[in-house]
Amino acid sequence: MLHRRPPTLVDWLVAAAVGLFAIAEEIGGRSMGPSREDLPIWIAAGVVTAAGVLFRRRVPFAILCVYSAVNVLLFALAPQMSAAWQFYTELVLLFTLLSEVRPGSVKAVTGLVASGAYVVSMLAASSPPAGWGDVAVAVVMSAIAAGAGLAVRRHRVIAAQAAERGELLAREAVSEERARIARELHDIVAHSVSVMTMQTGGVRLMLREDQERERQVLASIEETGRGAVDELRRMLGLLRGPQADAGPQAGLDRLDDLLDQVRAAGLEVALEVRGDPVPLPAGLDLSAYRIVQEALTNALKHAGPTRAAVTVDYRPGELHLHVVDHGPRQGRTRARAAGPESGHGLIGMRERAALFHGTLTAGPLASGGFGVRAVLPL
Repeated sequence: MLHRRPPTLVDWLVAAAVGLFAIAEEIGGRSMGPSREDLPIWIAAGVVTAAGVLFRRRVPFAILCVYSAVNVLLFALAPQMSAAWQFYTELVLLFTLLSEVRPGSVKAVTGLVASGAYVVSMLAASSPPAGWGDVAVAVVMSAIAAGAGLAVRRHRVIAAQAAERGELLAREAVSEERARIARELHDIVAHSVSVMTMQTGGVRLMLREDQERERQVLASIEETGRGAVDELRRMLGLLRGPQADAGPQAGLDRLDDLLDQVRAAGLEVALEVRGDPVPLPAGLDLSAYRIVQEALTNALKHAGPTRAAVTVDYRPGELHLHVVDHGPRQGRTRARAAGPESGHGLIGMRERAALFHGTLTAGPLASGGFGVRAVLPL
Protein backbone atom coordinates (compact mmCIF):
# COMPACT_ATOMS: atom_id res chain seq x y z
CA MET A 1 0.00 0.00 0.00
CA LEU A 2 1.67 3.20 -1.19
CA HIS A 3 0.79 6.41 0.59
CA ARG A 4 1.61 9.79 -0.95
CA ARG A 5 0.48 11.79 2.05
CA PRO A 6 3.16 14.04 3.59
CA PRO A 7 4.33 13.42 7.17
CA THR A 8 1.99 14.79 9.80
CA LEU A 9 2.88 16.55 13.03
CA VAL A 10 2.56 13.22 14.86
CA ASP A 11 5.02 11.64 12.42
CA TRP A 12 7.52 14.41 13.10
CA LEU A 13 7.11 14.03 16.86
CA VAL A 14 7.56 10.24 16.75
CA ALA A 15 10.62 10.55 14.50
CA ALA A 16 12.12 13.22 16.76
CA ALA A 17 11.51 11.04 19.82
CA VAL A 18 13.20 8.04 18.17
CA GLY A 19 16.19 10.12 17.03
CA LEU A 20 16.69 11.80 20.41
CA PHE A 21 16.28 8.48 22.24
CA ALA A 22 18.86 6.81 19.98
CA ILE A 23 21.41 9.65 20.32
CA ALA A 24 20.91 9.94 24.09
CA GLU A 25 21.29 6.19 24.62
CA GLU A 26 24.40 5.93 22.47
CA ILE A 27 26.11 9.01 23.95
CA GLY A 28 25.06 8.41 27.56
CA GLY A 29 25.80 4.71 27.45
CA ARG A 30 23.33 1.88 27.48
CA SER A 31 21.91 0.77 30.78
CA MET A 32 22.71 -2.84 29.94
CA GLY A 33 25.81 -4.03 28.07
CA PRO A 34 29.08 -2.28 27.31
CA SER A 35 29.31 0.92 25.34
CA ARG A 36 29.67 0.36 21.64
CA GLU A 37 32.67 1.20 19.53
CA ASP A 38 32.43 3.53 16.54
CA LEU A 39 30.06 5.86 18.39
CA PRO A 40 29.69 8.37 15.48
CA ILE A 41 28.51 5.56 13.22
CA TRP A 42 25.83 4.49 15.68
CA ILE A 43 24.69 8.10 16.18
CA ALA A 44 24.39 8.43 12.41
CA ALA A 45 22.44 5.15 12.38
CA GLY A 46 20.04 6.62 14.92
CA VAL A 47 19.50 9.71 12.75
CA VAL A 48 18.91 7.59 9.63
CA THR A 49 16.48 5.42 11.58
CA ALA A 50 14.58 8.52 12.70
CA ALA A 51 14.31 9.61 9.06
CA GLY A 52 12.88 6.19 8.19
CA VAL A 53 10.37 6.48 11.02
CA LEU A 54 9.32 9.90 9.70
CA PHE A 55 8.27 8.38 6.36
CA ARG A 56 7.14 5.02 7.74
CA ARG A 57 3.49 5.53 6.75
CA ARG A 58 4.35 6.14 3.11
CA VAL A 59 6.05 2.78 2.61
CA PRO A 60 5.52 0.87 5.87
CA PHE A 61 6.29 -2.54 4.41
CA ALA A 62 9.57 -1.55 2.76
CA ILE A 63 10.86 0.38 5.78
CA LEU A 64 10.04 -2.45 8.21
CA CYS A 65 11.67 -5.10 6.00
CA VAL A 66 14.82 -3.04 5.38
CA TYR A 67 15.18 -2.12 9.05
CA SER A 68 14.64 -5.72 10.19
CA ALA A 69 17.04 -7.14 7.59
CA VAL A 70 19.81 -4.67 8.44
CA ASN A 71 19.55 -5.40 12.17
CA VAL A 72 19.40 -9.18 11.67
CA LEU A 73 22.56 -8.89 9.57
CA LEU A 74 24.27 -6.80 12.27
CA PHE A 75 23.31 -9.30 14.98
CA ALA A 76 24.74 -12.12 12.85
CA LEU A 77 28.03 -10.39 11.95
CA ALA A 78 28.73 -8.73 15.30
CA PRO A 79 26.72 -10.40 18.08
CA GLN A 80 26.02 -7.90 20.83
CA MET A 81 23.14 -6.81 23.00
CA SER A 82 20.59 -4.70 21.16
CA ALA A 83 20.06 -1.11 22.24
CA ALA A 84 16.62 -0.31 23.59
CA TRP A 85 15.99 2.23 20.84
CA GLN A 86 16.53 -0.44 18.19
CA PHE A 87 13.88 -2.72 19.68
CA TYR A 88 11.39 0.07 20.27
CA THR A 89 11.81 1.27 16.70
CA GLU A 90 11.04 -2.25 15.48
CA LEU A 91 7.83 -2.19 17.52
CA VAL A 92 6.83 1.20 16.09
CA LEU A 93 7.38 -0.04 12.53
CA LEU A 94 5.43 -3.24 13.17
CA PHE A 95 2.54 -1.26 14.64
CA THR A 96 2.52 1.09 11.64
CA LEU A 97 2.55 -1.73 9.09
CA LEU A 98 -0.36 -3.63 10.65
CA SER A 99 -2.36 -0.41 11.04
CA GLU A 100 -1.98 0.36 7.33
CA VAL A 101 -2.21 -2.95 5.43
CA ARG A 102 -5.00 -5.51 5.30
CA PRO A 103 -4.69 -8.29 7.90
CA GLY A 104 -3.84 -11.59 6.28
CA SER A 105 -2.24 -9.96 3.25
CA VAL A 106 1.21 -10.96 2.01
CA LYS A 107 2.68 -7.73 3.36
CA ALA A 108 1.16 -8.25 6.81
CA VAL A 109 2.40 -11.86 7.05
CA THR A 110 5.84 -10.96 5.71
CA GLY A 111 6.09 -8.07 8.16
CA LEU A 112 5.27 -10.38 11.07
CA VAL A 113 7.91 -12.84 9.88
CA ALA A 114 10.47 -10.04 9.57
CA SER A 115 9.72 -8.81 13.09
CA GLY A 116 9.89 -12.37 14.40
CA ALA A 117 13.30 -12.79 12.79
CA TYR A 118 14.42 -9.55 14.41
CA VAL A 119 13.31 -10.68 17.88
CA VAL A 120 14.93 -14.12 17.50
CA SER A 121 18.20 -12.61 16.25
CA MET A 122 18.16 -10.00 19.03
CA LEU A 123 17.70 -12.63 21.72
CA ALA A 124 20.27 -14.94 20.15
CA ALA A 125 22.90 -12.17 19.97
CA SER A 126 22.30 -11.06 23.56
CA SER A 127 25.28 -11.22 25.88
CA PRO A 128 24.88 -12.52 28.51
CA PRO A 129 22.37 -14.98 27.01
CA ALA A 130 18.73 -13.90 27.29
CA GLY A 131 16.66 -15.64 29.92
CA TRP A 132 13.07 -16.77 29.75
CA GLY A 133 11.98 -13.48 31.28
CA ASP A 134 13.67 -11.56 28.48
CA VAL A 135 12.00 -13.81 25.92
CA ALA A 136 8.60 -13.27 27.51
CA VAL A 137 9.03 -9.49 27.60
CA ALA A 138 10.09 -9.36 23.94
CA VAL A 139 7.23 -11.58 22.80
CA VAL A 140 4.61 -9.75 24.86
CA MET A 141 5.74 -6.30 23.69
CA SER A 142 5.75 -7.47 20.07
CA ALA A 143 2.27 -8.92 20.47
CA ILE A 144 1.03 -5.66 22.01
CA ALA A 145 2.46 -3.63 19.11
CA ALA A 146 0.92 -5.99 16.55
CA GLY A 147 -2.45 -6.08 18.32
CA ALA A 148 -2.55 -2.31 18.65
CA GLY A 149 -1.87 -1.93 14.93
CA LEU A 150 -4.66 -4.34 14.04
CA ALA A 151 -7.04 -2.53 16.42
CA VAL A 152 -6.25 0.86 14.90
CA ARG A 153 -6.85 -0.45 11.39
CA ARG A 154 -10.15 -2.02 12.43
CA HIS A 155 -11.22 1.28 13.99
CA ARG A 156 -10.37 3.12 10.77
CA VAL A 157 -12.34 0.64 8.66
CA ILE A 158 -15.38 0.87 10.94
CA ALA A 159 -15.21 4.66 10.93
CA ALA A 160 -14.98 4.75 7.14
CA GLN A 161 -17.91 2.34 6.80
CA ALA A 162 -19.96 4.40 9.24
CA ALA A 163 -19.24 7.57 7.26
CA GLU A 164 -20.19 5.86 3.98
CA ARG A 165 -23.37 4.47 5.53
CA GLY A 166 -24.31 7.89 6.90
CA GLU A 167 -23.76 9.48 3.50
CA LEU A 168 -25.79 6.75 1.78
CA LEU A 169 -28.65 7.10 4.27
CA ALA A 170 -28.65 10.88 3.81
CA ARG A 171 -28.86 10.47 0.02
CA GLU A 172 -31.65 7.93 0.40
CA ALA A 173 -33.52 10.26 2.74
CA VAL A 174 -33.28 13.11 0.24
CA SER A 175 -34.41 10.82 -2.60
CA GLU A 176 -37.39 9.57 -0.60
CA GLU A 177 -38.47 13.09 0.31
CA ARG A 178 -38.13 14.26 -3.28
CA ALA A 179 -40.20 11.29 -4.45
CA ARG A 180 -42.84 12.11 -1.85
CA ILE A 181 -42.96 15.74 -2.96
CA ALA A 182 -43.08 14.62 -6.59
CA ARG A 183 -46.09 12.41 -5.85
CA GLU A 184 -47.98 15.29 -4.28
CA LEU A 185 -47.11 17.73 -7.06
CA HIS A 186 -48.04 15.18 -9.72
CA ASP A 187 -51.46 14.90 -8.08
CA ILE A 188 -51.83 18.66 -8.32
CA VAL A 189 -50.66 18.77 -11.95
CA ALA A 190 -52.98 15.91 -12.92
CA HIS A 191 -55.93 17.69 -11.34
CA SER A 192 -55.07 20.97 -13.06
CA VAL A 193 -54.72 19.33 -16.47
CA SER A 194 -58.04 17.54 -15.95
CA VAL A 195 -59.76 20.85 -15.22
CA MET A 196 -58.18 22.45 -18.30
CA THR A 197 -59.31 19.53 -20.45
CA MET A 198 -62.89 19.71 -19.18
CA GLN A 199 -63.02 23.46 -19.69
CA THR A 200 -61.70 23.05 -23.22
CA GLY A 201 -64.43 20.50 -23.93
CA GLY A 202 -67.01 22.88 -22.52
CA VAL A 203 -65.85 25.70 -24.78
CA ARG A 204 -65.88 23.36 -27.81
CA LEU A 205 -69.52 22.49 -27.21
CA MET A 206 -70.41 26.20 -27.08
CA LEU A 207 -69.01 26.97 -30.54
CA ARG A 208 -71.27 27.79 -33.49
CA GLU A 209 -71.68 25.30 -36.29
CA ASP A 210 -69.62 27.42 -38.71
CA GLN A 211 -66.60 27.46 -36.37
CA GLU A 212 -65.33 24.08 -37.57
CA ARG A 213 -61.68 25.09 -37.54
CA GLU A 214 -61.86 26.29 -33.96
CA ARG A 215 -63.75 23.13 -33.03
CA GLN A 216 -60.97 20.94 -34.48
CA VAL A 217 -58.27 22.87 -32.61
CA LEU A 218 -60.11 22.57 -29.30
CA ALA A 219 -60.82 18.90 -29.95
CA SER A 220 -57.10 18.35 -30.53
CA ILE A 221 -56.28 20.20 -27.30
CA GLU A 222 -58.89 18.16 -25.45
CA GLU A 223 -57.51 14.90 -26.80
CA THR A 224 -53.96 15.88 -25.91
CA GLY A 225 -55.08 16.87 -22.41
CA ARG A 226 -56.79 13.52 -21.86
CA GLY A 227 -53.65 11.72 -23.00
CA ALA A 228 -51.55 13.81 -20.63
CA VAL A 229 -53.89 13.00 -17.74
CA ASP A 230 -53.65 9.29 -18.52
CA GLU A 231 -49.85 9.47 -18.62
CA LEU A 232 -49.76 11.39 -15.36
CA ARG A 233 -52.00 8.83 -13.70
CA ARG A 234 -49.72 6.01 -14.86
CA MET A 235 -46.72 7.92 -13.53
CA LEU A 236 -48.52 8.50 -10.24
CA GLY A 237 -49.18 4.80 -9.97
CA LEU A 238 -45.44 4.14 -10.22
CA LEU A 239 -44.51 6.89 -7.77
CA ARG A 240 -47.23 6.25 -5.25
CA GLY A 241 -47.00 2.48 -4.86
CA PRO A 242 -49.78 0.18 -3.69
CA GLN A 243 -50.12 1.55 -0.15
CA ALA A 244 -49.72 5.29 -0.60
CA ASP A 245 -52.35 7.72 0.47
CA ALA A 246 -54.24 9.15 -2.48
CA GLY A 247 -56.51 11.37 -0.41
CA PRO A 248 -57.18 15.03 -1.01
CA GLN A 249 -54.24 17.38 -0.80
CA ALA A 250 -53.99 19.82 2.08
CA GLY A 251 -53.26 23.52 2.18
CA LEU A 252 -53.01 26.38 4.63
CA ASP A 253 -56.81 26.58 4.70
CA ARG A 254 -56.73 23.29 6.63
CA LEU A 255 -54.35 24.45 9.34
CA ASP A 256 -57.14 24.53 11.90
CA ASP A 257 -57.76 20.81 11.41
CA LEU A 258 -54.02 20.16 11.76
CA LEU A 259 -53.80 22.16 14.98
CA ASP A 260 -56.77 20.26 16.42
CA GLN A 261 -54.91 17.01 15.76
CA VAL A 262 -51.67 18.08 17.46
CA ARG A 263 -53.61 19.58 20.37
CA ALA A 264 -55.27 16.21 20.87
CA ALA A 265 -51.77 14.68 20.99
CA GLY A 266 -50.77 17.01 23.84
CA LEU A 267 -49.16 19.98 22.10
CA GLU A 268 -50.63 23.35 23.13
CA VAL A 269 -50.30 25.36 19.95
CA ALA A 270 -51.47 28.84 19.02
CA LEU A 271 -51.92 30.16 15.47
CA GLU A 272 -51.35 33.74 14.35
CA VAL A 273 -52.03 34.90 10.79
CA ARG A 274 -50.54 38.23 9.76
CA GLY A 275 -51.14 40.26 6.65
CA ASP A 276 -53.84 39.75 4.05
CA PRO A 277 -54.14 36.12 2.93
CA VAL A 278 -53.83 35.70 -0.81
CA PRO A 279 -54.61 32.69 -3.03
CA LEU A 280 -51.53 30.50 -3.34
CA PRO A 281 -50.53 28.15 -6.17
CA ALA A 282 -51.57 24.61 -5.28
CA GLY A 283 -48.01 23.30 -5.01
CA LEU A 284 -46.83 26.19 -2.84
CA ASP A 285 -49.92 25.94 -0.65
CA LEU A 286 -49.33 22.22 -0.08
CA SER A 287 -45.62 22.68 0.66
CA ALA A 288 -46.33 25.44 3.18
CA TYR A 289 -48.84 23.18 4.94
CA ARG A 290 -46.35 20.29 5.01
CA ILE A 291 -43.61 22.50 6.48
CA VAL A 292 -45.87 23.55 9.36
CA GLN A 293 -47.06 19.97 9.82
CA GLU A 294 -43.56 18.55 9.98
CA ALA A 295 -42.33 21.28 12.32
CA LEU A 296 -45.17 20.57 14.77
CA THR A 297 -44.59 16.82 14.49
CA ASN A 298 -40.92 17.29 15.33
CA ALA A 299 -41.80 19.51 18.28
CA LEU A 300 -44.12 16.86 19.69
CA LYS A 301 -41.60 14.10 19.01
CA HIS A 302 -38.55 15.75 20.56
CA ALA A 303 -40.00 18.10 23.19
CA GLY A 304 -43.06 16.09 24.18
CA PRO A 305 -46.27 17.77 25.41
CA THR A 306 -45.33 21.44 25.48
CA ARG A 307 -46.42 24.80 24.08
CA ALA A 308 -45.82 25.97 20.54
CA ALA A 309 -46.72 28.88 18.30
CA VAL A 310 -47.32 29.00 14.54
CA THR A 311 -47.11 32.29 12.63
CA VAL A 312 -48.22 32.60 9.01
CA ASP A 313 -47.19 36.00 7.68
CA TYR A 314 -48.32 37.15 4.24
CA ARG A 315 -45.92 39.81 2.99
CA PRO A 316 -45.59 41.46 -0.42
CA GLY A 317 -44.09 38.78 -2.66
CA GLU A 318 -43.27 36.39 0.22
CA LEU A 319 -44.88 33.97 2.60
CA HIS A 320 -43.18 33.69 6.00
CA LEU A 321 -43.75 30.64 8.22
CA HIS A 322 -42.47 30.52 11.78
CA VAL A 323 -42.99 27.55 14.09
CA VAL A 324 -41.42 27.66 17.54
CA ASP A 325 -41.84 25.44 20.58
CA HIS A 326 -41.02 26.37 24.18
CA GLY A 327 -38.93 23.30 24.88
CA PRO A 328 -39.73 20.33 27.13
CA ARG A 329 -41.71 20.95 30.28
CA GLN A 330 -39.90 20.93 33.60
CA GLY A 331 -38.44 17.56 34.45
CA ARG A 332 -38.08 16.43 30.82
CA THR A 333 -35.21 16.67 28.40
CA ARG A 334 -35.40 17.21 24.68
CA ALA A 335 -34.90 14.00 22.76
CA ARG A 336 -31.92 13.94 20.45
CA ALA A 337 -32.60 14.76 16.85
CA ALA A 338 -33.20 11.70 14.80
CA GLY A 339 -30.70 10.68 12.15
CA PRO A 340 -31.46 10.04 8.48
CA GLU A 341 -32.47 6.46 9.24
CA SER A 342 -35.18 7.43 11.71
CA GLY A 343 -36.68 10.68 10.44
CA HIS A 344 -36.62 12.90 7.39
CA GLY A 345 -38.32 15.95 8.88
CA LEU A 346 -35.72 18.66 8.35
CA ILE A 347 -34.64 17.15 5.04
CA GLY A 348 -38.21 17.23 3.75
CA MET A 349 -38.81 20.81 4.90
CA ARG A 350 -35.61 22.03 3.27
CA GLU A 351 -36.43 20.22 0.02
CA ARG A 352 -39.89 21.78 -0.08
CA ALA A 353 -38.52 25.26 0.54
CA ALA A 354 -35.79 24.83 -2.08
CA LEU A 355 -38.36 23.59 -4.61
CA PHE A 356 -39.91 27.09 -4.65
CA HIS A 357 -36.54 28.91 -4.37
CA GLY A 358 -37.21 29.67 -0.72
CA THR A 359 -35.08 29.34 2.40
CA LEU A 360 -35.52 27.40 5.62
CA THR A 361 -33.58 27.74 8.85
CA ALA A 362 -34.00 25.54 11.90
CA GLY A 363 -32.18 25.28 15.20
CA PRO A 364 -32.34 25.48 18.98
CA LEU A 365 -33.25 28.77 20.65
CA ALA A 366 -31.57 30.46 23.59
CA SER A 367 -34.77 29.95 25.61
CA GLY A 368 -34.42 26.19 25.30
CA GLY A 369 -36.98 25.71 22.57
CA PHE A 370 -36.60 25.00 18.87
CA GLY A 371 -37.56 27.22 15.95
CA VAL A 372 -38.24 26.67 12.26
CA ARG A 373 -38.48 29.64 9.90
CA ALA A 374 -39.30 29.37 6.20
CA VAL A 375 -39.50 32.12 3.58
CA LEU A 376 -41.29 31.16 0.36
CA PRO A 377 -41.47 33.56 -2.61
CA LEU A 378 -44.99 34.06 -3.99
